[in-house]
Amino acid sequence: MNIILLGPPGAGKGTQASLLEKDRGMVQLSTGDMLRAAVAARSETGLRAKAVMDAGGLVSDEIVTGILSERLDQPDVAKGFILDGYPRTAAQAESLDRLLAEKGMKLDHVIELVVDEEALVDRITGRFSCASCGEGYHDRYKQPKVEGVCDVCGSTAFKRRPDDNEETVRNRLVEYRAKTAPILPHFEATGLVRRVDGMAPMPEVTRAIEAILDGR
Repeated sequence: MNIILLGPPGAGKGTQASLLEKDRGMVQLSTGDMLRAAVAARSETGLRAKAVMDAGGLVSDEIVTGILSERLDQPDVAKGFILDGYPRTAAQAESLDRLLAEKGMKLDHVIELVVDEEALVDRITGRFSCASCGEGYHDRYKQPKVEGVCDVCGSTAFKRRPDDNEETVRNRLVEYRAKTAPILPHFEATGLVRRVDGMAPMPEVTRAIEAILDGR
């Protein structure tokens, strides 16, 4: 089963992808991770990407597609993959179609996590975590049982991601709408797009995705 997970930052794509990896043996293919791995492995395409990044440039669609192509040839994708962060544009969506066709592979679903943007801003800007064990908390929805003390490890040190502020979150939402949302019509034309309520509790989102993958 090969899928694309779509949704703005903070919609829960990473959480759901991790669950699919654990429960179904699927592999999450993140553009950033693939780029770093290709550079570290010094593959032909990875070296091209490194040269561009070292020069301060943006990695081209051609290079990203080449890195994805190398990754799809690895045996661990046999149980299926989850694309996260790619494709981001209509041109990349078309490149993906051609690449999969060349490899005799296909997409099964494009699953969009639909969110309420105001609620998403509240969700992201209020989150923080234990600096020691990483346990997640929220200003309104999940405070430590004892104020200032982590429920899991007892640490009193907490941290917030520097980009979890309202201005940055809203800018990321604007960028998502402008760049990523336009690829939806490309996949809707093929009947692949399914939508899930990304604001539902995490277990409900998981069950909805599982139902899509199982054809229920």
